[in-house]
Amino acid sequence: MRTRRASWTLLPEASSTPMARRLVRTQLGGWGCGEHCEVAELLVSELVTNAVRHGNGGPVLTLTSADGTLRCEVEDESPAPVRTYPAPGDDEGGRGLLLVDTLSSSWGTGRTGRGKVVWFELDA
Repeated sequence: MRTRRASWTLLPEASSTPMARRLVRTQLGGWGCGEHCEVAELLVSELVTNAVRHGNGGPVLTLTSADGTLRCEVEDESPAPVRTYPAPGDDEGGRGLLLVDTLSSSWGTGRTGRGKVVWFELDA
């Protein structure tokens, strides 16, 4: 099976979240991976929002489809590790990584030469 890959550098602003959702929808539709669109859009929007709020520079969104797995990565320029914590019941934020953990096949973080990357995978 061939590997397909697409990558975009987004602006470090809130408007990048809906832009990332559109990019994911369009790219996955073009690859014939429509079954992943809704979950991938939701999870990518969580990661891009976190990168814009807590990272540095414009986030880089990368989608890779290979061997029955869709991998979505969001890289930013902050070396600060991703933190997960329980959100208070009335808090509007703090649940994004819980969604990623619940809805993805796997997820993780890593350091890059630029900062860090947060990724998730969805099985086909």
